[in-house]
Amino acid sequence: MNILFTCGGTAGHINPAVALARMFREREGANILFVGADGGMETRLVPKEGMELKTVTITNFRRSLTPAAIGHNVGTLANMVKSDRQAKAILRDFEPDLVVGTGGYASYPVVKAAAKMGIPTAVHESNAVPGLTTKALSKVCDVVMVGFAESKEHYDDPGKVVVTGTPVRGDFFQYTRQEAREKLGFTDDRPLVVSFFGSLGASVMNGYVTVLLSRAIDRGAPFRWIHGGGRNYSSILAGLGGKSADGIEVREYIYDMPLVMAAADLVICRSGASTISELAAIAKPSVLIPSPNVTADHQTKNAKVLSNAGGAVLVPEKECDPEGLYQLVSGLLQSPEKRKEMSLALSRLAIPDANEKIYETLKGLLR
Repeated sequence: MNILFTCGGTAGHINPAVALARMFREREGANILFVGADGGMETRLVPKEGMELKTVTITNFRRSLTPAAIGHNVGTLANMVKSDRQAKAILRDFEPDLVVGTGGYASYPVVKAAAKMGIPTAVHESNAVPGLTTKALSKVCDVVMVGFAESKEHYDDPGKVVVTGTPVRGDFFQYTRQEAREKLGFTDDRPLVVSFFGSLGASVMNGYVTVLLSRAIDRGAPFRWIHGGGRNYSSILAGLGGKSADGIEVREYIYDMPLVMAAADLVICRSGASTISELAAIAKPSVLIPSPNVTADHQTKNAKVLSNAGGAVLVPEKECDPEGLYQLVSGLLQSPEKRKEMSLALSRLAIPDANEKIYETLKGLLR
């Protein structure tokens, strides 16, 4: 059995594909091939999983009429022709029994070519609202799999859409809250805030969090806080000016994210596809501040799925201010009942067996 996965661009597109590839390799002994875009994040992540990756030459379209954007889009049109030839050559060489796209520009030429060749095809969309690639492929593929029931309404043929959820790494379910707190060495009952932001516009939010951490320290650290500063780590430390307090921790990266998330009482973060799937799966109340720097504002649409269900508080970045955010966080931490309601809402929204649902859906295509 040969299965081809095509994905790229963000971890939210790549991680679900890797999780599914593992399942088919372990359960079916399947031969796996990944196809991504030249120079994409997938060229680094997929080989680390010990899986073969080939690439096609594909770029995005820019929604602008500036000379630079027009020139870029002309190049993209040329790349579409080139990537179509590359995709067909890869398909003829690998002879897949199934082709699965999980998002990213590389998915388009590969899934489209496979559908034309009569190979069973499926796409999975982690975001609440489909991007241009998924929307286009939904017209030619056999099955569209989505993370949330609310997503079905965005497709022309809802009968083709299956609500499967989005795969979440198994280690997110490894610890209870108490086990995680003990493993992290916590010796008191103060609630824990966990915060982290992506690279796009992270400096804005990291600046706000620096002020919040400073206020928490000045007020005697009434709650614990672990913050992942990423590339702004040094500037956060500089902004704190040497201030510190027991329970207030700034890390460059949160490498043990499943453990830290298990211990958390409240999470403050962006609302990318992987993140909202993880929050829903482990039922963690959150304050979601969508990145304003992403295509079609899809992070806001993701956040609304959780906030409309009652499992998160949505705060647009332009409406953020340190004092207001501090008061919001303090209020939620002082209200265990409110957080319990939010957790229950997320539990109703989540699809915990997403991996199995997707696996069975794809097996159905193979049959």
